[in-house]
Amino acid sequence: MRALIMGGTAGIGLATAELLTDAGMEVTITGRDPQKLERARTRFAGAVALDGTDRVAVSAFLAEFGPFEHLVLAFSPGSVGVGPLKQVDFVDIETAVTAKLLPYLFAVREAQVTESITMISASGARAAVPGTVAFSASNGAIERVVSPLAAELAPVRVNAVSPGLIDTDWWNFLPEDRRQTQFEDAAKRVPLGRIGTSLDVAKAIAYLVDASYVTGTIMAVDGGTTVA
Repeated sequence: MRALIMGGTAGIGLATAELLTDAGMEVTITGRDPQKLERARTRFAGAVALDGTDRVAVSAFLAEFGPFEHLVLAFSPGSVGVGPLKQVDFVDIETAVTAKLLPYLFAVREAQVTESITMISASGARAAVPGTVAFSASNGAIERVVSPLAAELAPVRVNAVSPGLIDTDWWNFLPEDRRQTQFEDAAKRVPLGRIGTSLDVAKAIAYLVDASYVTGTIMAVDGGTTVA
């Protein structure tokens, strides 16, 4: 059983790779950071340098990789485009919207998947948080394509995991003290009373990978934020 995690060198992707490996799967990860890839080479079946936005490289890699059972799409352009719509450079907004959604769709188009596709969106797709318009647009679009893809690609299952506030490197654009203050304040508003971890999300992804009668689903992993 083979799984490919595109964006698997850190955070949610890496935690997922470790869980699926522990479950007995042959896991290959892709990423852009040479140092992180080197550290991962002995832990997984494969660790490949690949930029998810490079369509030529992605197409060539997936053609060579051949048929496999499970695809997890976990890469993103990071915090680019965060801020008020009228103040953020529009190039950054464009990057935030296109550098995740379009590479996800291209990977789905090119991959020879036989059993499941799981995409990572974000709960901001359904939230009203100032300064997240571009971020919400991209993740909202990803969530919206889950249903038609599930119908179109069946019997391959297509699902998404929608994380809330998760402590990952995505937040490294903030100074450490400010990040911790923001996390502490946010945790007070989360029904479960804490910020999420990469492992919390990875467990949901592992469930969907294994859930043979679940498709077209968007699973919120946000401590109850979107139902509060």
